[in-house]
Amino acid sequence: MLEWLKIDIWSPYVVGVGIGVLSWFSFLLSDSPLSCSTGISQTSGMVEKVLRGKEAVSQKEYYKKFPAVVDWKWMLLLGVCIGAAISSYLSGSFNLRWVSPLWASAFGSAPLPRLITALIGGILMGFGSRWANGCTSGHGISGTMQLSVASWLSVVFFFVGGITCAMFIYHVVA
Repeated sequence: MLEWLKIDIWSPYVVGVGIGVLSWFSFLLSDSPLSCSTGISQTSGMVEKVLRGKEAVSQKEYYKKFPAVVDWKWMLLLGVCIGAAISSYLSGSFNLRWVSPLWASAFGSAPLPRLITALIGGILMGFGSRWANGCTSGHGISGTMQLSVASWLSVVFFFVGGITCAMFIYHVVA
């Protein structure tokens, strides 16, 4: 097997080139930008179809624009999850845990506060990505590649918000 598949941390340059090439194919084959948040909202719609019925979902304006179906963006999201699991397994770094060492050092190892924080953060990120009409990959990769001013502004604020939040949570002072 190729040894580079077993590397724990890949070069950001190699990964950046790979994502760039994948973005080219995304535009070439589907005339659509590379993104992940649409796949997540599609999954939400699919779950709602099971719980509330197909009609409840098909009547919503959002799902009229972004149908809750399995398409290439949904498969991309699934591929990212499966690929990450395979990569971590091959590199020997696969590990299931409720609380990361960084979180445990700052807040303790109790899983419930970590799960609640992750849930709230995930909801806010999902809301924000739909409100901004794109997620970090949509704006940060596809939008900046197209020189979209809105995407460049979004990326700047992703970094400002992320750094500020990390400094606040982990008590880091510049």
